Amino acid sequence: MDSPPTDFIRQRIQSDIDDQRLSQGVITRFPPEPNGYLHIGHAKSICLNFGVAEQFDGKTFLRFDDTNPLKESDEFVEAIQADVAWLGFAWTEVTHASDYFEQIYGYAVDLIKAGKAFVCSLDAEAMRTTRGTLTEPGQDSPYRQRTIDENLDLFQRMRSGEFAEGEHVLRLRIDMASPNINLRDPVIYRIRYATHQRTGDDWCIYPMYDFTHCICDALESISHSLCTLEFEDHRPLYDWVLDNISLKYHPPQIEFSRLGLEYTVMSKRILNRLVDEQLVDGWDDPRMPTVAGLRRRGVAPAAIRDFCARIGVTKQDNTVEMNLLEFCVRKDMESTAPRGMGVLEPLKVVLTNFSENQPIELIGPWHAQNEALGQRTLPFGKELFIERSDFELEPPKKYKRLSPGEMVRLRYAFIIRCDEVIYDNNGQITQLNCTYFEDSRSGQDTSGLKPKGVIHWVDAAAGVAVQVRDYQRLFRVPNPASDTLLEDINPDSVVLLDAVVEPAIMASGTERFQFERQGYFCKDSKEAAVFNKTVSLREGF
Repeated sequence: MDSPPTDFIRQRIQSDIDDQRLSQGVITRFPPEPNGYLHIGHAKSICLNFGVAEQFDGKTFLRFDDTNPLKESDEFVEAIQADVAWLGFAWTEVTHASDYFEQIYGYAVDLIKAGKAFVCSLDAEAMRTTRGTLTEPGQDSPYRQRTIDENLDLFQRMRSGEFAEGEHVLRLRIDMASPNINLRDPVIYRIRYATHQRTGDDWCIYPMYDFTHCICDALESISHSLCTLEFEDHRPLYDWVLDNISLKYHPPQIEFSRLGLEYTVMSKRILNRLVDEQLVDGWDDPRMPTVAGLRRRGVAPAAIRDFCARIGVTKQDNTVEMNLLEFCVRKDMESTAPRGMGVLEPLKVVLTNFSENQPIELIGPWHAQNEALGQRTLPFGKELFIERSDFELEPPKKYKRLSPGEMVRLRYAFIIRCDEVIYDNNGQITQLNCTYFEDSRSGQDTSGLKPKGVIHWVDAAAGVAVQVRDYQRLFRVPNPASDTLLEDINPDSVVLLDAVVEPAIMASGTERFQFERQGYFCKDSKEAAVFNKTVSLREGF
């Protein structure tokens, strides 16, 4: 999709530009918490935040929301930066919520002095029971009327480490009867004794997301704070905080629908469980919806960006069909991936009339429609491998591959005829003895023979043994549920195949290929002589 996208967010930004409301231009941010790897849902947000900044000559901050040291690490910080860069985006600056801890603390103190925040000593269970429900108002904390001096003293002592975790929290004093539960005296600071990956042990109190996020947006002069729809109910709190502290800048928060994708999950909690319980092989398992997993599977950044552009930006939650992602991946690889031959379930063919001492070198294009990719050499000798599924003892009507007494053309090579079928002691076919027709060479055929079909092959002597991982969908159902996670996992989500590929594939510096008639594959980034299936030629991501 080459034309600039348009949607309600871009229309809003254009309106703000036209009305001269953006004195510093368009400034967006992508604010992940460094507690896991990014997934394709994050990719949608990345494409939106970086994309609108690029479109309107603005800038984007990559900001890490690092307010929970129990779950965050430098590993995730580095992985997120690598993913954003791999997707093709460049940030203006990397920032961290922890950069602003002292300022955020100061605003909390100011709210206490203004009588708009108080130290609460209820335990977590008591706070839950007094919060109320969607239909019933909450109850005021018995600590709500503490004096300003008492609150200042307790908050300072919280920072000094005098209290245990959970003994006190700092809450905003808003309205326990508000119909929006997020405004019922929300907690904005909690005690947590954990070493922070950036600030070490300097802090033992940490601000909550709802308090931190809006302040960081204002401090960085974000022009449009773009969030997914689950934060829509949090917007009144976002606005309340900025309206009640001394910061004069107040970005607008605008919500859009998050990405839902069939046959996978986007919940970071569930993804963590898949990794922790070794139901997948790490965060970059090619079955995972993580950016790292998609990259290892052979999906290109251009395909992901195309996918995100096609699903668009709306306010309506929906679940996108996996076939659309598959389409985008295939569309990208159709034009860019060289063609090669790989036999996934090898069956030996012996050319009985071919001299084993005179192998031939044939030539085939890497891509019939893309001459720029050049050509490769195809060794051809007495023994070959064909696909087991390309032979039938009793072929059905209109069968166009190999069968006893029938002929087929080998791609870029010769016509062969099956003369004899060899079995092992268990009655399994182990070898086909065939005749090749020397005058039927592709491009030089003078034989007059007219076989009905063309099949792929690999020279047995020159071919390279590899393992192919044929990936299917991780879950058996379109919308897997967390309470039936184990039951919903597809036990056949990966099939391991001992295959053979032509030598030019292994010698090439290229990573992604179409195995002719089989699908699109890529060399595994971690293990030699392993290919991961990226996508089929037609259906079945």
